[in-house]
Amino acid sequence: MKLSAPVRLSAALTVTAAVVLTGQAAAPDLPVANVKAHLAQLQSIATASGGNRAHGRTGYKASLDYVKGKLDEAGFTTAVQQFTASGRTGYNLIADWPGGDTGHVVMAGAHLDSVTAGPGINDNGSGSAAVLETALAVSRAGYRPAKHLRFAWWGAEELGMVGSRSYLNGLSATDRSGISGYLNFDMIGSPNPGYFVYDDAPAIEKTFKDFYAGLGIPTEPETEGDGRSDHAPFKNAGIPVGGVFSGADYVKTAAQAAKWGGTPGRAFDRCYHASCDTSANIDDTALDRNADAVAYAVWTLSS
Repeated sequence: MKLSAPVRLSAALTVTAAVVLTGQAAAPDLPVANVKAHLAQLQSIATASGGNRAHGRTGYKASLDYVKGKLDEAGFTTAVQQFTASGRTGYNLIADWPGGDTGHVVMAGAHLDSVTAGPGINDNGSGSAAVLETALAVSRAGYRPAKHLRFAWWGAEELGMVGSRSYLNGLSATDRSGISGYLNFDMIGSPNPGYFVYDDAPAIEKTFKDFYAGLGIPTEPETEGDGRSDHAPFKNAGIPVGGVFSGADYVKTAAQAAKWGGTPGRAFDRCYHASCDTSANIDDTALDRNADAVAYAVWTLSS
């Protein structure tokens, strides 16, 4: 998530089995071990690349190559888009699943870059890994949605959502109007987590709230990241947006700890934008639940 104002999150609970959508295919229960395996790869890439995966650095391109390789093997049509920011070349990765109504596109995305200070495993390896595993689950299931599915990993979000802005600027008005909704996942495994749902588009918000209600988990509107992540350019373009968030450097209140567990008086993520945002900086339960929320929303909104 782009630095600006503080952030929040919290957690504590166990995960579900596959969620069955009435009259539709089941949204899969994503194996959290698979999501964590992607995070381990991103950590290894950062370790081998000067400790980060930031825009214009070798760690970012290696991260993109890792994700692209997985998607190519799974049968996606992938495209790498270039742009320039701060004098360095940046890249977005776009992956389309064949089929579905291309006049009604459901997108799910996450920024893949870290800050230069650290490996960025919660911010935003967590969202990137969950979106990747959801895409791979689409392939494993041979899913045939009514709407067209598109997944995206953005570059240079930490510099002001540069990659996602570049993507939207490159679309025609017709292509922009064909996007039914954009789902953003930026920090979903915070170590002292909260369960926050974007309140921008009512239908998308309800989808996520229904998922957490099914787990008996109360949610709060996401306000810490307003205008600070890659959903903002989509929203500004008139596209419905939504997503979930587990919190950044806002401090968890006693009331939030009472309903979600965790430690009151401590930031949702004490390692936000710091060198300690490593693979140890993840709450597995929050990551598991929130990754399943990604899959649930993709299946529900594309059916």
